[in-house]
Amino acid sequence: MGRGKLRIYLGAAPGVGKTYAMLSEAHRRVERGTDCVVAFVEHHHRARTEVMLHGLEQVPRTELEYRGSVFTEMDVDAVLARHPQVALVDELAHTNVPGSRNAKRWQDVQELLAAGIDVVSTVNIQHLESLGDVVESITGVRQRETVPDEVVRRADQIELIDMSPQALRRRMAHGNIYKSDKVDAALSNYFRPGNLTALRELALLWVADRVDEYLTEYRTDHSVKKIWGSRERIVVGLTGGPEGRTLIRRAARLAEKGAGGEVLAVYIARSDGLTSASPKELAVQRTLAEDLGGTFHHVVGDDIPAALLDFARGVNATQIVLGSSRRKTWQYVFGPGVGATVARESGSDLDVHIVTHDEAGKGRGLPVARGARLGRSRIIWGWLVGVAGPVVLALFLNTVDLGLANDMLLFLALTVGAALLGGLYPALASAALGSLLLNYYYTPPLHRLTIADPKNIVAITIFFGVAVSVASVVDLAARRTHQAARLRAESEILSFLAGSVLRGENSLEALLERVRETFGMESVALLERESDVDPWTCAGSVGPRPCVRPEEADVDIPVGDHLALALSGRVLPASDRRVLAAFAAQAAVVLDRQRLQHEADQAKELAEGNRIRTALLAAVSHDLRTPLAGIKAAVSSLRSDDVAWSEEDEAELLMGIEDGADRLDHLVGNLLDMSRLQTGTVSPLVREIDLDEVVPMALGGVPEDSVELDIPESLPMIAVDAGLLERAVANLVENAVKYSPADELVLVSASAMADRVEMRVVDRGPGVPDEAKDRIFEPFQRYGDAPRGAGVGLGLAVARGFAEAMGGTLNAEDTPGGGLTMVLTLRAVPGRPDLSTAVSTPASTPAAAANASAPAADASAPATDASVPPDASAPSAERQAS
Repeated sequence: MGRGKLRIYLGAAPGVGKTYAMLSEAHRRVERGTDCVVAFVEHHHRARTEVMLHGLEQVPRTELEYRGSVFTEMDVDAVLARHPQVALVDELAHTNVPGSRNAKRWQDVQELLAAGIDVVSTVNIQHLESLGDVVESITGVRQRETVPDEVVRRADQIELIDMSPQALRRRMAHGNIYKSDKVDAALSNYFRPGNLTALRELALLWVADRVDEYLTEYRTDHSVKKIWGSRERIVVGLTGGPEGRTLIRRAARLAEKGAGGEVLAVYIARSDGLTSASPKELAVQRTLAEDLGGTFHHVVGDDIPAALLDFARGVNATQIVLGSSRRKTWQYVFGPGVGATVARESGSDLDVHIVTHDEAGKGRGLPVARGARLGRSRIIWGWLVGVAGPVVLALFLNTVDLGLANDMLLFLALTVGAALLGGLYPALASAALGSLLLNYYYTPPLHRLTIADPKNIVAITIFFGVAVSVASVVDLAARRTHQAARLRAESEILSFLAGSVLRGENSLEALLERVRETFGMESVALLERESDVDPWTCAGSVGPRPCVRPEEADVDIPVGDHLALALSGRVLPASDRRVLAAFAAQAAVVLDRQRLQHEADQAKELAEGNRIRTALLAAVSHDLRTPLAGIKAAVSSLRSDDVAWSEEDEAELLMGIEDGADRLDHLVGNLLDMSRLQTGTVSPLVREIDLDEVVPMALGGVPEDSVELDIPESLPMIAVDAGLLERAVANLVENAVKYSPADELVLVSASAMADRVEMRVVDRGPGVPDEAKDRIFEPFQRYGDAPRGAGVGLGLAVARGFAEAMGGTLNAEDTPGGGLTMVLTLRAVPGRPDLSTAVSTPASTPAAAANASAPAADASAPATDASVPPDASAPSAERQAS
């Protein structure tokens, strides 16, 4: 009996229709006469899914007791005994109840497959083990129920069930996925359009990678050499010359014209490592290719056209882009060139584009050797071995008779040693001196510089030639190694500089310290002056006793007319000045950036100060005068002797005085808070508290029965300043009550997500359009047609300022169904277990039974029934929408 086949329906999120598609496939197979049973499918009380179960045979589930409750799981033994052709097993990543046959459902599926039963299953992209961290960074929810990627990869068929975020949210809003009491929280949290779009992209990319793997495997198994143009893959052949940038850009434009085009830049290096390519230029081209969405590949091959074609066919490329040859006309006598050879041998399945460029026909020359130094000590030892070594060896050989052949090999070994230590010239001296000593002492006639036997002449000549050749190769290899190490160091330094530019680093001292460490200097200073006659001033320095004038420095690099980089400690060789000049230019850029940033900050502070002063005057002119005028009128009326006020009238006037004083107190408090935020004098006293200790105290300024609280006691503690948090929450709630209809309660709820706690203040008012959501947090902003007496527009600005001062965030979102939701995110204290997800687990799981008495928690993330993906630490049954 062979192994069964596994088919998986993969979705981006709960509710896309995986279970429905699986049941539809089951009905099609039953109609064709296939023996198909339902091993385990959960319909979650969704009418359309439940209807699809009618007409399908269902294997009875097994019942297991856990923590005083009874739960049902798939009965593996019953399915094996029934042994159908096809078994439907929902939720592949599900964790079984303790006491089950296996810990995970995918292990149950493996048993069914091993017994020869075909299995159709479902899984969501967030449950793949390798994507756990990625999904958590997107949604804030850590998936504790996962399935190994390899289990899904080995599936015989993977079918993506796709749905746009907008369509999925509509299904959610219509109640087709979750119960009505979970919809608002789910739409506002896990099922945000951004979250769903990111999860959908993950699913599409993961399935696309699997398709590529299947295609590659098929081509390998069937020895398919011909290129299949399933999508445009364009290979760009690079030589390391400047024309490579033009080729990469041209290939990117070609790729944009086709759906799913891909650019692969490849550089073919010879196996000997001796190439004229510039490492710096290759690094630039690598960055350009990656910025344009392509990839860069480094391939070794002595036959460049063959290596390029092998690479192109190996990646199933459809086009090759090459540059016009840089060789001059007379150089074609050595061969047709790479471009012509590739075009001739590409065949009918590869299109070859020859792109003209500015470097065409200008010739290709090898770089001029810079005479890399091997070091003073190595050269001295090389000359000692090359000059004194042959003499010492001759004295030794005079005492023993080893034969002319062995004598020559020993002198040759000495020459190679001199080349390894001191380079070419000590080796040449060793070869010449060794030849003379061999002639004088060991070839007849002895002790004369003549040779009687012609064979000895040939032997000594060959010895000298071999010695010179070996010395040249060894010297060249040593110098190439030194050059490669130096170029690598330079490329790393230049890469650091380029990265600092991209990252926008503005620390001049850090850059100067890097210069000092790189070149081993005592001090580095950046000097500047206003004009040629003005004295030099130090813009920044590191190290002891920095230079105050360029003339005092051991090395100075001018940057423009009035800026110089001065280094003290030692004199640097000329070869180091190129990289040092790059550092100097970067230092000038950082200095300019610092000053521009400082000026921009000053201008911003001045503009903000002017705006606040103008708004404050406007507020004082009306918003503060209105309550003062009311208080003044009421007091004057009470003090008037012309009117006899009744007790009811006096009480009403006194109430007006009290209301006006409360309004003044609130306005002045917000003005003082705003001034503290603007001047940076807010210093939070952060401590660990429970959210439910602060929120009730913040509701004193709103009418009773206007707010509904939903703050679970199981939330983790938060690190905040209690006073600042209370003031921020009070402002948010007062704003929500002000704009919410009289018959609608303002909901204040909280939930835990990853390492943070989110508090949401939800109103059902008119809402705020997206373009105004950030503007309402600016000082002195009142949205819409709010009356002048409604306040000076500081409440939300103060709330956001206090939230950010405590390390949190405050943002505005639309309330599903209409209204505005303020989301206050605060840092949770690590170490305390988060029980919010456990208490939201449905009663059909062990986790729910253990926490049945706990209050309902966050429904913002998809649960194991219809709220969040299975996320509780206790085992839970993944019951998600499909």
